Amino acid sequence: QVQLVESGGGLVQAGGSLRLSCAASGRTVSSITMGWFRQAPGKEREFVVAISWSGLSTSYADSVKGRFTVSRDNAKNTVSLQMNSLKPEDTVVYYCAARFGRPIHYSDRNEYIYWGQGTQVTVSS
Repeated sequence: QVQLVESGGGLVQAGGSLRLSCAASGRTVSSITMGWFRQAPGKEREFVVAISWSGLSTSYADSVKGRFTVSRDNAKNTVSLQMNSLKPEDTVVYYCAARFGRPIHYSDRNEYIYWGQGTQVTVSS
């Protein structure tokens, strides 16, 4: 089992920045692929970014490329998401996700087994 706890959400003005963190605990967390997804009310959960266990491979949704940066610290069992140039449409709940091994498609939410409880990000215009 892997437990994921997100933090760092909040309210920010458009153009501002936020940094989300996901703390993982449980089995051999350094060998897991981790991702961030987000979900607006009434909509499907969508892919944001994923990072391999080594940190050498990353995948970003087109909507966040150039604005968001993912990183991980396996010594601390954390994954961070630096979000810059935030837009009102980034206002959703962000979820941390994880799975052991490499998924076939980083962006497929069905590939991930473990999920955090979510953290709200609100961007005001």
